[in-house]
Amino acid sequence: MPENSGVRSVKSAARTVALLELLAARGDRPARLDELAEELGVPRSSMYQLLQTLIACRWVRSDTTGSLYGIGIRALHTGTSYLDSDPHVRTARPYLDEASRVLGETIHLARLDGPDVVYLATRESHEYPRTISRVGRRIPAHAGALGKALLAERLDEQLPLPAGELAALTENTHTGHAALLADLAAVRGRGYSIDREETVTGIAGFGFALRYDSPATDAISCSVPVGRLGEEHAARIVAVMRETRTKIESVLSPVPGAPDWR
Repeated sequence: MPENSGVRSVKSAARTVALLELLAARGDRPARLDELAEELGVPRSSMYQLLQTLIACRWVRSDTTGSLYGIGIRALHTGTSYLDSDPHVRTARPYLDEASRVLGETIHLARLDGPDVVYLATRESHEYPRTISRVGRRIPAHAGALGKALLAERLDEQLPLPAGELAALTENTHTGHAALLADLAAVRGRGYSIDREETVTGIAGFGFALRYDSPATDAISCSVPVGRLGEEHAARIVAVMRETRTKIESVLSPVPGAPDWR
């Protein structure tokens, strides 16, 4: 909880959330009790009790030996509920399908969450092997087309970026603030962002902010292997994605009385 929220955090709730996020971040690497206790700075006995409570609720699962722990199936239910209840995701899906069908490339919808973007929907191309772009994946906003399209919607002094050198996903990722700011200025000028193998080596991308919110929190992108990206195909991608953005924005104008989840 932010320090300036004015609300005192509930220790047990904060600890539970931290544990679930830690297990989720480990992916297919289960954790042992001692690892979790040490990582979160929690007494071993307290961590054991918390794990057993969450296992009973199916938020955490354990192997047959009772010594390894991972995220439970209830987390999946909650995650899909988030997507199913979001009108923006629900409305955008058929337009993502259409863009993927027309271009034959991979199309994404993502949302800015602090310094990262989180994938909300993906339509994979059948023309080339899958990239690591699953729904729920989180990547630094500075490192790709989706994030740069959304960062460019904000003033430079209001960017949600960490101080110091930025994380590199590939050798082409912007790691310096000056280089990133120059790129964002170019994004504002042309109206869309370009990912030049900055997230995944061998993959380029074009990102477009969806301006049904101000500043925009959602964006769409098209990813394409650099070997398939000739000048003519790039121009077609930009044209189709611009049209897709216009279609989505036209049906997602703000609704009076709707909740503002931000």
